[in-house]
Amino acid sequence: MPSNTLVSPAALATDTLPPCWQRVLGQPALQSTLEQLKTGIAQELAHSEVIFPADPWRALRLAPLSTVKVVILGQDPYHGPDQAQGLAFSVGNDIKTPPSLRNIFKEITRDERLARPTIQSPPDNDLTRWAEQGVLLLNSVLTVRAGQAASHAHLGWQAITEQLISVVAQSPQPVAFLLWGNHAQAFASSIETHANHLANTERGPRLALKANHPSPLSASRGPTPFIGCNHFSTVNQWLIEQGCQAITW
Repeated sequence: MPSNTLVSPAALATDTLPPCWQRVLGQPALQSTLEQLKTGIAQELAHSEVIFPADPWRALRLAPLSTVKVVILGQDPYHGPDQAQGLAFSVGNDIKTPPSLRNIFKEITRDERLARPTIQSPPDNDLTRWAEQGVLLLNSVLTVRAGQAASHAHLGWQAITEQLISVVAQSPQPVAFLLWGNHAQAFASSIETHANHLANTERGPRLALKANHPSPLSASRGPTPFIGCNHFSTVNQWLIEQGCQAITW
């Protein structure tokens, strides 16, 4: 079996997550959704379906709520063997760079406003380094059936990720949201609504940037091409203005 295969519904247990995320996922409404997810995944495993990734919660493990200063929203995990590792857009360093990730690296290299010390060259396909700096690499759907994109979009993951995003939007520290493509941008109004739920004195400033998805099908198309968006330098400059450390991309 591929090394990134989910082998048991127990992988969805939340008791090993940072306490901040345990509290979010422990809400009664989400508990019932999680039980439905476990049941659906158990049924698929019983029918010998292969599911990725092995650890759906990895983005949360690597970026506790208090450390999150950038959120990048993906859609669902890569559905090929050994690709998905629980972080949106990320794959292992021994895996061929997927086209969207290749365009992400292309934009980072092209962004002339980005200070050279904040660029890793050559870049690793494994984006763990971003997560450890406070970049929450969150897919809206956290599991997928092998070879079938969006095959778990019906299981209820969106209710989970919607709540995670809402909690980040209300957090006290500055947070930038990078919304690439229509799917991610659908969260924009929700982010604004949740961010405004608390008084301005109780939450940090927010930045939301929109562009096309980095997929080759849309990265260079209008009206807001991903290539040329300067999101990485814009975020770093904004973080510095908020008194935060810039991300080494």
